[in-house]
Amino acid sequence: MTGITASGRIGIAAVVLLTAALAGCSSDGKGAPVWTAEPGTSPASGAASGSASASASASAGASATAGATAAAWKVFTDPAKTVSFELPQDWIAQSVDPDKGTLPGAVKIEVKDAEGTYLATLQTGLPEAAAATCAASARKSYVVVSSVPVELPHSGGQGTIDPHVVFRVIQGYRYFGSYGITNLVGGADSKACQLQNVVQGLAGKGNYSFSDVRSLKAFAPDEKVAPAKAFDTLDQAAGYVNDGSEFANVQRMLMSLKIKN
Repeated sequence: MTGITASGRIGIAAVVLLTAALAGCSSDGKGAPVWTAEPGTSPASGAASGSASASASASAGASATAGATAAAWKVFTDPAKTVSFELPQDWIAQSVDPDKGTLPGAVKIEVKDAEGTYLATLQTGLPEAAAATCAASARKSYVVVSSVPVELPHSGGQGTIDPHVVFRVIQGYRYFGSYGITNLVGGADSKACQLQNVVQGLAGKGNYSFSDVRSLKAFAPDEKVAPAKAFDTLDQAAGYVNDGSEFANVQRMLMSLKIKN
């Protein structure tokens, strides 16, 4: 793997990334890349039309990355008060029509920054989805750059962990990264066809996703990558998590999510 320096946080990250024997470990979310958590690591347990009010709370402050977060925040709540989350004061949250096939009462909310650039979508009431499958030769190596536990309603079972806000990178012709909330394990040997930013919800409630893309894969050269991220090196991916304000703001927003049971 190229582009890894030997100094500071990134140097530490490089050592972990290059130690395949660490597969199965999970991070406490400070932006140091690690191999993904596997089943058994953590037991499963139990919007322009919305209202926005100023909030001084810092629900994710203790787990924020090194990047600076916005000074002023507000709270978005959907009209039915089924979900709420914090976002920077100048960001935009807009309710849009839910996808076809979602459960009754499902919501879909798109979040953009002050310039109108897309950042994330919250979707609830998602139907059950089978894990992506592909030939063993087509599975790609991936790493978890950041992983922070978050308390949200979910159901467990084989291939699940407690929900985490994650930033994961999968290796293709470049390193493709994505952030979101998930309780689904990507792959038992740190290789996967796709990484799903989905939480398996409670019975009868459907699954939900709060992420930039619901499923991350290794893109082909002729495919559009955005809104997923693309990096030339793992060093760049770690820098996006550790040093930038965008991810710090997104991480706090994702961690502030509240879903009515």
